[in-house]
Amino acid sequence: MTIREQPARAATTRSRQISDYVSGARGRTFPPEVTRAAVTALIDYIGVAVGAVNDAPVVPVRRVAESWGARGNAPIFLGPRTTPALAALVNGTMAHAMDYDDAHQMGAGHVSCPCWSAALALAAQLGSDEKETLAAFITGFEVMARLGGGGPKGVGRNLHRRGFHPTSVLGRIGAAVVASVLMRLDPRQVEYAMGIAATTASGLVGSFGTHAKPFHGGKAAMDGILAVELAAAGFEGATQLLETEKGLLDCLIQDRAVEVPPLDFGARWEILRNGFKPYASCRATHASVQTARSLAPQLAGRKITRVHAKVHPNVMVVAGRTDPRTPLECKFSAAFCIALGLRGYPLVASDFTEATLKNRAVTALLPLIELEVVPDQPQYEAHLDVWLEGGERLHGDTPVVLGHADNPMSEADFRTKFEGLVEPVLGKAKAGKLYALLNNFAAAGTLRKLDAMLESKKQQ
Repeated sequence: MTIREQPARAATTRSRQISDYVSGARGRTFPPEVTRAAVTALIDYIGVAVGAVNDAPVVPVRRVAESWGARGNAPIFLGPRTTPALAALVNGTMAHAMDYDDAHQMGAGHVSCPCWSAALALAAQLGSDEKETLAAFITGFEVMARLGGGGPKGVGRNLHRRGFHPTSVLGRIGAAVVASVLMRLDPRQVEYAMGIAATTASGLVGSFGTHAKPFHGGKAAMDGILAVELAAAGFEGATQLLETEKGLLDCLIQDRAVEVPPLDFGARWEILRNGFKPYASCRATHASVQTARSLAPQLAGRKITRVHAKVHPNVMVVAGRTDPRTPLECKFSAAFCIALGLRGYPLVASDFTEATLKNRAVTALLPLIELEVVPDQPQYEAHLDVWLEGGERLHGDTPVVLGHADNPMSEADFRTKFEGLVEPVLGKAKAGKLYALLNNFAAAGTLRKLDAMLESKKQQ
């Protein structure tokens, strides 16, 4: 199979298509539903970041960043101010630490993490207004989502299967696009910046279940900003790395068995196909978790003898662990997440602890759970059979998982998730004020108020 790409509307390079799209960002009019989708992504991003302020992967990253003593006006959430690249590194690591942040349903990865991290850090440094910051984020989202999209046969899923993390590989380019808009680079500088960002691309699936996975998101945001700052200073990068031949894809997908989605910026808004997480685990586990939780009320006090789950192929790539040893590894074990669901856990962030890992009611189910990969089964779908002592069989299906664009979370769902994450850190009153502020992000002065609300208590 060879690379197949639909013809672009303009006979030009992909790099130039993107740079032209980026250059028009500040004058672009966004439909209300697109702006709303960006605000929803921001609410979710801030919630998962603040909730993870003291998580194990975050603490050492923040400690090292602060030790450098870099000067700047970009805020580390609930910490000091520093240079934008370092603020984005820490905040991006925070946002991805719980693996609870949004995920583009067509495979581009966790887009808000690098894109919002870059946008908020640079907006504070440059004094950008809310309108321009939203335009930068949406533009970065649209570019990153197209570069990594395409579904099962597309770029992001192929990167996964070959051991690369799309959020890390493509997040650098998404963040570079965001930074290019806010720093007002000219089209040629944008091309250089994307080339600089692309040459730093990496991030290995083998790191999943360790501190390095959330670091992928933060480092992508940091490198995107660095690429743009270098381009603005006169640094020149390669401009062919985003082409379908002799570029990034040929390096990472060497058999070229991938269908590359077109850069059809006028055809649709990819941000409207964003997906959100009701469960604090790898997205690949969610459909099975939802199915397991639907059966849990029928299982109380009854002995389970066998569990059979039909799952999509990506489950075994990113969540195939059968013997997780740490709470973080549990998030990348479909079997463990199914066991939690069958035992009635809501799979919020506080459910992934050492205590849960040692809960025999959960771990005793692991040897009983069989995962059958169904090649054409979508990621948003799952099917589960549970056998009980005496031979009774219970069956459950999830046709479209909650959080998918075709089965979206409600505003109440988002608020419940946000409050559950932020209230333990900021308190109930302040969490409520922060939610209201973010919900009206487009209003003038919101960025300044947001900075003040997330400022370190030591500086207030």
